[in-house]
Amino acid sequence: MIFCSLLQEIKALLALSGKPFHPCESFKEKSPFWCLNGLSEEDVRGIMARSVCAKSAFELWGHGQTHTELRTSLLNYPSENMSPFMHKDSTYRINVYTFNKTLAFADRIKRIDAMEYLPFKGTVSLKSPQHIFCLLEDYGTDPNNIPEHPDYIYFGRWIADGQRELIRSHSVKNRHFIGNTSMDAGLSFIMANHAKVKENDLVFDPFVGTGSLLVACSHFGAYVCGTDIDYNTIHGKGRSSRKNQKWRGPDENIRANLRQYGTEKMYVDVMVSDASKSVWKEAALFDAIITDPPYGIRESTRRTGSHKDITKPPDESHVPVSQAYHLSDIFTDLLNFSAHHLVMGGRLVYWLPVYRPEYCEEMVPLNPCLQLISNCEQTLSSHTSRRLITMEKIKEPEELDSLAYLADPRFSPYQGHNAFREKYFSGLNKRENNHTQE
Repeated sequence: MIFCSLLQEIKALLALSGKPFHPCESFKEKSPFWCLNGLSEEDVRGIMARSVCAKSAFELWGHGQTHTELRTSLLNYPSENMSPFMHKDSTYRINVYTFNKTLAFADRIKRIDAMEYLPFKGTVSLKSPQHIFCLLEDYGTDPNNIPEHPDYIYFGRWIADGQRELIRSHSVKNRHFIGNTSMDAGLSFIMANHAKVKENDLVFDPFVGTGSLLVACSHFGAYVCGTDIDYNTIHGKGRSSRKNQKWRGPDENIRANLRQYGTEKMYVDVMVSDASKSVWKEAALFDAIITDPPYGIRESTRRTGSHKDITKPPDESHVPVSQAYHLSDIFTDLLNFSAHHLVMGGRLVYWLPVYRPEYCEEMVPLNPCLQLISNCEQTLSSHTSRRLITMEKIKEPEELDSLAYLADPRFSPYQGHNAFREKYFSGLNKRENNHTQE
């Protein structure tokens, strides 16, 4: 679970259609039920057509702390707003949903029968109703302290469900080509939504791996491309990550993954390249950059070159296979690359590993051309987590800005760390070095 991901996903999807985020006065981010104002049914359907965090959306007709308050609220709801869905030629069904409590079937029926005061004139249809109405009861978020009566009750007309089915249909368990660090399908779609990926965008992943993020972005109609330093992964060669399979098959590659989901036409290409040495021309090319940098927990971090380069004469052309690529350099290079190659307003979305006991906001790398939009946590253990960072390009890089970026410690990732943070990242880098030596 990623704390705050739903809020940032909804804000990003609203921004895609130019709509503001207007919560009600009693809005609580940690509540399982949100009330948002100022949205049309078309706006809501647009959000739910992409959201993998939101479960369902309703047009709110009434609410209250008790069923009596709910009744009063519903009877005050404008009849002209109800009538199009209650006329005699219509069919309908009423569902009862509860959060943090399971109701017996008989209790659900009692709640539905108690709503006979509503002026339904149509016919009940359980299998294929024209309109679905829902009674929603909130019993709080503490499973060890479930109240006898709900904390709050809502009633409304169902509009649309979210896209949680994408998590199942795109599961890496059924993916044609996977690796040790293939991104979970749900997280991939969340990242694509945070980046505001839309139809005909060009999206780039500089640490593409097996292309999970490209799969998600292509689903939303974006053209996708990427690079990775690992030749075997890019070309689908070498040992397989699947159980009981020693070597990868002849058609295990990123293109095959997009073909599996019917989005091969959105595949631009991928190539073997070192993220620390850009091969791109100096131009704003990408609408979004979405990536999961290899920070040494399950994959070693490498770049071309060797520590021996330091002692070689300047005209030496030999480039050894690889050397350690330290965390601070990874994120410095990533932000700098994004500042130069994102279009104005384009977004960078990436994962940042942190040591939880010593985490503070100053750990997040900054760049004068990029504005921090959101910072969401996914807990990995009691001491470690990773932050899903979303940034947006707000200005073009200039020579003076580049000098300021190098000189100003605020824009240098991981400077001024205390002993605990230094020890944490030092440990990860040592592990990276061990992987490289092996």
